[in-house]
Order: sequence, then C-alpha cells, then structure tokens
Amino acid sequence: MNDTGASPNPLRVVFDTNVLLSMFVFADSRFAPLRVEVDTGRWLAYTRPDCIEEFRRVLDYAMFKLDPERQAAALAAYVAIARQPHALLPVEPAPLPRCKDKDDQKFLELARDIAADWLVSSDKALLKLNRKMQGRYRILKPEQALKELIAAREAQPSP
Repeated sequence: MNDTGASPNPLRVVFDTNVLLSMFVFADSRFAPLRVEVDTGRWLAYTRPDCIEEFRRVLDYAMFKLDPERQAAALAAYVAIARQPHALLPVEPAPLPRCKDKDDQKFLELARDIAADWLVSSDKALLKLNRKMQGRYRILKPEQALKELIAAREAQPSP
C-alpha cells in the first residue's frame, strides 16, 4: 500500500442503491467500513448515469425525510468518489441473466462492463442471480462484504 492507503490492486465494486443509502445517508450504519474502503481507494466504486439517477430519485423518497441539502450532500459525496467507465464496450457484450426486477438489470450490466470483482446488493432479486454469474463476479450482501473485509484485515501480517 502507498501512503494514502490505496491498494495497488483495488477491488472493483458496484453498489446497489440500498447499499448506497446505508453508506452515504446513514453513515453511522454497520456498513460504514465499506465506505471507508472506497474513501481510501482500497476499493473502486463504479457507477453510471442511470444508477446515479436512481440514487438521486430514492434520496427524495418521503420515508427518508431528507431535506434537499442532505439529499444533495449524499449524492455529491457518492459522485465525488465513484468512477464512471469511459472505455468502449465490446460490440456484443457477454450475455447476462435477466433480473426479475428490470430496474436492477443496470447493476448487473455495470458490473459486467467494468469487470467488477463484486456487486454488493441487499436486493433479493439480484442476490438470487449470484449462482448464474459463472465466475464473472460475485453478487453478495453487504454483510458478506463486511465479513470478507474483516477476514482480509485479520489475515494481513502485523506491521
């Protein structure tokens, strides 16, 4: 690792909207360590415009009672650290399983297109597809990502 804590081989990750809420709105959540991984550069979070738009729309849901300033701050914090792929996609991208919830298909596509290591999701429709990914990337719950993060830290030799 360098002085910033960034890993020479950072994990490439896509987060679904519910996980983003935990990381950027409810910062005191048990998933705050996932955000630390992104903030320090040990994980690279990827997004694309339609994913950002969904996050923006969900931030405005009445049930969250977020004023416009807090919505804007959460969105800006995520956009500031998330990367958007700029590479041209293959003419015929690899086929993916169809997600039962068509609004979640974009997360599968994004993870495929950036050669993600993980798609971190709390969405049952996405999680059910993990078996069908044929080794492309893993779809896991934030709890699993946190568990693997802790295990990786414990496996590192002490300085």
